[in-house]
Amino acid sequence: MPDILLWALVAIVAIAAGGGGGYFLGKTAIQQKLRQAQLTAEQIKAQAEAEQKDVVLQATKEGIRIRNLAEEEVRDRRQEVQRQERRVSQKEENLERKTEQVERRDRTLANREQDLEEARAKIEAAQEEKLRELERVAQLTTADAKDQLLKAVEQEVREDANRRLMLLERAYKEDADRRSREIVIQAIQGILQETVAETTTSVVPIPSDDMKGRIIGREGRNIRALENATGVDIIIDDTPDCVSLSCFDPVRREVARLALLKLVSDGRIHPSRIEEVVVRARADLDEEMIKAGEAAVFEAGVPGLHPDLIKLLGRLKYRYSYGQNVLHHSIESTKMAGVIAGELGANVAIIKKGALLHDIGKGMDTEMEGPHALIGASLVERYEKSRDVVICVAKHHDDWFTNTMEGAIVQVADAISGSRPGARAESADRYVKRLQALEEIAHSFPGVEKSYAVQAGRELRVLVKPGEIDDLEALRMARDMAKKIEDSMEYPGQIKVTVVRETRAIEYAQ
Repeated sequence: MPDILLWALVAIVAIAAGGGGGYFLGKTAIQQKLRQAQLTAEQIKAQAEAEQKDVVLQATKEGIRIRNLAEEEVRDRRQEVQRQERRVSQKEENLERKTEQVERRDRTLANREQDLEEARAKIEAAQEEKLRELERVAQLTTADAKDQLLKAVEQEVREDANRRLMLLERAYKEDADRRSREIVIQAIQGILQETVAETTTSVVPIPSDDMKGRIIGREGRNIRALENATGVDIIIDDTPDCVSLSCFDPVRREVARLALLKLVSDGRIHPSRIEEVVVRARADLDEEMIKAGEAAVFEAGVPGLHPDLIKLLGRLKYRYSYGQNVLHHSIESTKMAGVIAGELGANVAIIKKGALLHDIGKGMDTEMEGPHALIGASLVERYEKSRDVVICVAKHHDDWFTNTMEGAIVQVADAISGSRPGARAESADRYVKRLQALEEIAHSFPGVEKSYAVQAGRELRVLVKPGEIDDLEALRMARDMAKKIEDSMEYPGQIKVTVVRETRAIEYAQ
């Protein structure tokens, strides 16, 4: 037991001694590290101070360099400014010298101008002196001498001008009359058209009178169905072996004629069959109108028309105006207009197209309101880009306020085609009698000196005696004469009445 205590005591003492030694050893190590850290910090501080000195030194050197560069640049700019100032000074000196030269020239010119004014004044004084001397010798003032001279020259010039004007007018009139006659005769001779009688009825032949009963049908149902489907009046009377169709629209009448011919040839006539045949007849007629329009375009030599215009043109094959087929009239007018345009040097292509389409409104006048010229112009305007062609169509009956050379030529060709002898179911004898009747109506009015039916009977030109008829009476006479013509005559188209009242002064040089 005592040994154990001894060993325990020894152990405790050893532990205590070891702990105290360790404490003193650790403290010594820490103190060494602190001293080492202080040394390192001092070294870093010294190094930083050295680097700071180097940076300041470098910055100082850079500042000195920049200042030197700035001073050098300022010095260069100062030298440039000095050079510019010397240049400006030189220019100012040159400008002053030039200003002095200009002033000297101005003074010289002013002196010369003054000398010229003095010389001019002397010349005018000398001229006035000469004029006074001439007036004294001639016993006339300058104004009187000028008036007498001007009057003599004016009278001579006027007489010579009137003489030359009369000669020119006579020569131009004779040449114009000759050329116009040649052109019109050439145009008419190149066109020969047969005339047909105007009608609003078509006759359909039937094999026998028994077919009339089948056309009428039980209680008239077949004839009513045909009339309702075509819009045509069907006349069945005692005329043997034929049925008459009556309608103001030639296209509808032609549809009914084709349909009735098919029904008669087929023999099957009942309402449903009638409607089917009418539809087919309309389709066939549309094809026929297209073919007729294409043939007319080819014959007239007017290519490039829109298909709708060609179809509308084909409708004119079934339209008649005063006994003249409108499609034939359009082709005839186109050929005449082409001849006239070629002679006058006008645009032949535009004139021929306008002449071919000028009556296209007649194919639609039963469906649209207004004059056929304006209807045709509105139709052509939809498909034709040329404004001149539209004017030709609109102007050919004076229904349009604008006119062109092309429109005038189309109007003339239309008048020639419609009014030449025989064109509209009128023989040459009837044609001459109609012109004579026009002149007789004019001479039936008091105060009429002469009368002429011109432009193939389209215009009545009346010359009245100026001593008996004044201007207002001439206006009243034209109106009364036109009214009497309307009441007492039958004529194609329209007739223009022109009453001319003029006073002429005639003298003869002996």
